[in-house]
Amino acid sequence: MILKFLGGAQEVGRSAILLKDDRSLLLDYGIKIDHKMEYPISTPDVDGLIVSHAHLDHSGASPWLYENAPVPTFGTVATMELSTLLLEDSLNIAKKQHHPRKFHKKQIREFGNRFVSLDYGKAAMLGNFDIELYDAGHICGSAITKVERTRAKDYQKVVYTGDFKLKKQSLHDGATVVESDVLIMESTYANKDHPDRQKIVDELVTSIRGVLADGGTALLPAFAVGRSQELLAILEAAGLSEMTHVDGMSRAATAIAMKHPSFLHNFRLLSDAVQRVNWIEELDDRREALKEPSIILTTSGMLNGGPVLSYITKLNKHSKIFLTGYQPEETNGRMLLEQGKIILDEVPRKITTPVSFHDLSAHAGRSELVEYVRRSSPQVVICVHGSEENANSLVEDVKGMGIEAHAPKIGDTIKLGE
Repeated sequence: MILKFLGGAQEVGRSAILLKDDRSLLLDYGIKIDHKMEYPISTPDVDGLIVSHAHLDHSGASPWLYENAPVPTFGTVATMELSTLLLEDSLNIAKKQHHPRKFHKKQIREFGNRFVSLDYGKAAMLGNFDIELYDAGHICGSAITKVERTRAKDYQKVVYTGDFKLKKQSLHDGATVVESDVLIMESTYANKDHPDRQKIVDELVTSIRGVLADGGTALLPAFAVGRSQELLAILEAAGLSEMTHVDGMSRAATAIAMKHPSFLHNFRLLSDAVQRVNWIEELDDRREALKEPSIILTTSGMLNGGPVLSYITKLNKHSKIFLTGYQPEETNGRMLLEQGKIILDEVPRKITTPVSFHDLSAHAGRSELVEYVRRSSPQVVICVHGSEENANSLVEDVKGMGIEAHAPKIGDTIKLGE
């Protein structure tokens, strides 16, 4: 068995791992969007693709494969629908920002047509590979993948976590732990543990209530897929849905999530929120949302585009901006946190509205990563989807458990077995 790392190795973004036996299988095929758009280093000939979940750093290059070969793609139905939503939006972003595009709408349609939807625990066969998906506890439809090499003498069970979280969120139970021989796992937060989630939620809700009491707007920029639905559930549980206005792609992503209750732990909470919040449909709705104390939940989560930019300069002096997601370097979100400014219409703009960060990460922290390794009982662990520092930090933790571990670089190949 050969594993080749085409992206997502000692970096966060463009996850792409080639597993080669008598057949070739891609584990994710994503893009990296920071200040520029980056694709995996090659487009290999493969027999199939597995998409762990919809976020573009895992799904964003998938249609590129359909330029030459109509291969089957495996994942959950929620992943297919949410990926399609984000893929179509990525084409629009690439066009606006003059980024090179590796595929077009025709290939996105082919991606959907060739998609093989799997429920958790339901196996599919591809040559000598048995493919089975399990709940990753990350976002709607996210999956941990087990690839069983049915004719292999060793290293039979290869488990790929994608992005996962062991601890519960409002809408998701913790990830399923899958026994493995080879464990390929994310290392995004391998150097830290996330703070107590309930404490963070309580602090966020209390701060939002304070803004509303002062007559301000609580602006919640959020990723459309995953974080927006989690925040809707949090706001509903706090009794704040009726003061919440939802704008941008969050609307479409929430509609898709609502179609798939089996992939949500607390569907009723999200359903109630959907009934009570105010949906922004026109420009007049945006103006109305700013007239009275309100909560505005909108894209984009990193402030690099989307409706959030139409709100951020119109907030009154009692307002506050709440960031809850990862803010990569060279994004407006990171710039706002560190420098108090953003780039708006290609010009630096000072933002006087207070901003705070609340860690609602849907990724596993250090303790969760180590626990997953312990319970999965692998012979070999391969650390991906993390910075060089974090991937190597997890390698040292795993080696300390007496387990072989690697942190490959992009372009590296690892050979296992006979």
